[in-house]
Amino acid sequence: MRIGLLNNLRAGKNDAQVNRLLGFLRRHPDVLHVETGSAHVVPEALSELARQEVDILVVNGGDGTLQTALTEILHNGVFGERVPMIAPLRGGRTNMNALDIGCRRDPVKGLGELLADVHAGDVSKRVVSRRVLRVQHGLQRNVEYGMFFGLGLIHRAIELNHRMFTEGAARHAQGVVGATMVTGGLLGRLAMGENDGILLPDKVQVLLDGEPMADSEFYLTIASTLSRLFARMRPFWGVGPGGVHFTSIASNSNRLARSFPGILRGRPLDFVTDDNGYTSRNLDRVQMRLDCGFTVDGELFDPEPGRVVELTADRTVRFVRT
Repeated sequence: MRIGLLNNLRAGKNDAQVNRLLGFLRRHPDVLHVETGSAHVVPEALSELARQEVDILVVNGGDGTLQTALTEILHNGVFGERVPMIAPLRGGRTNMNALDIGCRRDPVKGLGELLADVHAGDVSKRVVSRRVLRVQHGLQRNVEYGMFFGLGLIHRAIELNHRMFTEGAARHAQGVVGATMVTGGLLGRLAMGENDGILLPDKVQVLLDGEPMADSEFYLTIASTLSRLFARMRPFWGVGPGGVHFTSIASNSNRLARSFPGILRGRPLDFVTDDNGYTSRNLDRVQMRLDCGFTVDGELFDPEPGRVVELTADRTVRFVRT
């Protein structure tokens, strides 16, 4: 079984971690690896690994690196008809997918244990199948594959996080710590009754499996194929077989301060219902018409008037726990 590593050197939390991984790779020349310095060269790097016919693609980077890799593989067909198993390392500042499937905090130890099981022929115990979110958007019907979609408060929180933590040591707070602080702060302000400026609701027309939602203004709209997000949040409590976990909080929602703790744990109080502005369902298809920006796995997409976005979960990928 051939292993190839896509190594995003710019995604790591610190230089020491990068150096440890490079040292590990020098001791294991059987691992094919391609180093990248930006998302722009990921397609070329993946093409090289595809030519080497790797069976397991290890991705060292954050959620953004993994999102780019998934799009290149599932939409642009860089591996042709074949989809390799994908083993994410927790090597970025945000690693929601790697966390959800149970990857080790230390990417070097995780990779070492994976190699040991490959050599022992015992990889199957590490395989975790997950549906992948397909996001089609805009007049050109562009497609992104990833694990998380968000607009409203969550999009603005990520945007604000990027602006606040941009230089030096503070840049590392762009990850889970910064996202948790900023998102928590905005939720707190919203719970206290603020609803202007950055907290203004977005106007969105939404169809849930073809059924129009009664609400048309939302503080928060998120969708994912993961069971938990950063900071171990589980803000989905809907039922049904659909692969798109969808949650929204409308501008007319009641008792926000009391609702948030239960929503974030996926255990809402009894009054958290559709009639009170809270919706959570498992769906096959979500269609939206919106003017605001959105995020896919932390990558930001700027506002565009009248843009149509469609969410489905039509593909399943075999991820490998590292």
